[in-house]
Amino acid sequence: MQRVLLLSAYRSDSHAVWADWLRHNIENVDWQVLELPGRHFAWRIRGNPLSWLDDIGPEPPDLVLATSMVDLATLKGLHPHLAGVPSWYYFHENQFAYPLNKGQVRSVEPRVTQLYGALAADRLLFNSRFNCDSFLAGIDEFLDLMPDGIPGGVRDRLAPRCEVLPVPVAPVQPAGQRDQQLIVWNHRWEYDKAPEAFAEAMISLAKSGTDFRLALLGKRPRNTPEPLARLRRTLPDRIVADGRLPLNEYHQLLGRAGIAVSTAIHEFQGISMLEAASAGARPLVPDALCYPEQYSTEYRYPAGDLDALVARLHQWLSGSPPPPCPVDRWLTSDTGERWRAALEI
Repeated sequence: MQRVLLLSAYRSDSHAVWADWLRHNIENVDWQVLELPGRHFAWRIRGNPLSWLDDIGPEPPDLVLATSMVDLATLKGLHPHLAGVPSWYYFHENQFAYPLNKGQVRSVEPRVTQLYGALAADRLLFNSRFNCDSFLAGIDEFLDLMPDGIPGGVRDRLAPRCEVLPVPVAPVQPAGQRDQQLIVWNHRWEYDKAPEAFAEAMISLAKSGTDFRLALLGKRPRNTPEPLARLRRTLPDRIVADGRLPLNEYHQLLGRAGIAVSTAIHEFQGISMLEAASAGARPLVPDALCYPEQYSTEYRYPAGDLDALVARLHQWLSGSPPPPCPVDRWLTSDTGERWRAALEI
């Protein structure tokens, strides 16, 4: 049985789903897991070697499997016995393609950390082709900003190490009866998911006289985001669920929802939409990011075009929805086997 040191420096959302699935489903591995809570991003991405300074034992594992939030290059320098151990770098996201919020300034350090980590790794794994391609393109753009001392062929060195291996997504069971008029929003209520665009679209849809109901799910900050407050003020009679529900209740809602909507401006795999689609809800997503890999054209609308989103929703809710969208190749039945095969080393 091989010993794998799994390092996850930001345990939240897909990071937690991924680590937990591997530990509980890959049986031929002795997992040694080090994780840090998913908060204080700037400290986590630069400080994880310090946080783990005394936690990494002297016995080298057979493999290091680290997320791209881990400062792998520094970690190998601080623990020389890891230098010769095969290492895989797993990208849930990449900082070259992560959108900024208003007022944010893009820091060099997160991008440098991921670039150094990639150079220090033997194998680079990505949860989508979009993630991989945007990372490689971002390297070229980033190095163009360097004033001097620029090495040649960095992208060409890394590209052969890259492959796509998504986070295994557990399917959600469809309910016995579906509410075709129920629209689900199951994303974080944060800027990168563009909740203000979703709120605007729902209010426009209501003004058109279309019959629908809303399940407003997903993680939200302590202070109510304005788009959520606006929906509560404007469409209170249409909201049938509002909050982050216990997992069984969340799955029940997905299982009977007719439609799941995304307005995201950042999505590297989109686990919540895949869960909804696996439960039989029709996904309606921007024609951008990772979505073209997952959903055919009938489930996509032009990114940022709210009129097109509203028009498509009106059509579906008026009795002309497409069939459920198959997403089997993103689910545990497929991706789980690919992870098992990868770890049989």
